[in-house]
Amino acid sequence: MRFGKRTDFDRNFLMENMMGPNCVRLAAEILQKVSLKPDMRVLDLGCGKGLTSIFLAREFDVQVFATDLWIEATENYGRFKDLGLEEEIIPLHADARALPFAHGYFDAVVSIDSYHYFGNTPDYLDTHLVPLLKRGGTIAVSIPGLIRDFTDGVPAVLKPFWEKWEKELQGEMNIYTAEWWTRLWERSSNITLEECFSHTCHKQAWEEWLECDNPYAKEDIEMMKAENGQYFNTIGLVARKN
Repeated sequence: MRFGKRTDFDRNFLMENMMGPNCVRLAAEILQKVSLKPDMRVLDLGCGKGLTSIFLAREFDVQVFATDLWIEATENYGRFKDLGLEEEIIPLHADARALPFAHGYFDAVVSIDSYHYFGNTPDYLDTHLVPLLKRGGTIAVSIPGLIRDFTDGVPAVLKPFWEKWEKELQGEMNIYTAEWWTRLWERSSNITLEECFSHTCHKQAWEEWLECDNPYAKEDIEMMKAENGQYFNTIGLVARKN
């Protein structure tokens, strides 16, 4: 499968390593809005099994720091080494709220389908992320979201899935509208929000995820049938450090 201008993925490899809506497709779309140059240092935050890190290294010739809490660094290193990318991608196991990097170290931070788990508080951006960027550095985030707020509560067709999510999260859901994310990021005086948009590949990225054998994908099939394109969105945010 081809993504971007020059990056090919074996379909089986892609399907085996997805952890949600096709993160490579989402990355390919949002990174059209970002200027990445060879040898830049890029933090791939919440990289999962490293698919977006592989895309970044192949497509842009950047040095990628593939960082995730759920997937061990050794596991990701094996994937990168098998693809001959062990020099281009550095795997790390770290919490997004305790990142082990120097301030001003990165040219860009990319986070695909993970930022909503840790970045939905007023202090996260300025406390944990912005300091790691060089002046003028870019933040590019893709996250699941809502088309509009649930003004009358969670729709009945979604309630069973919503309640299951909240039970797993042990708290309230972390899915919001583009307007909600815009307000949150505009609170920071340390960045300029350049764009907040809905991904045009939202439907296709979800369809590809639902084709996986991943048990979570199998569970999501009924949810997406119930949702029927009425409520869910995939939101992209691009900002620059002042």
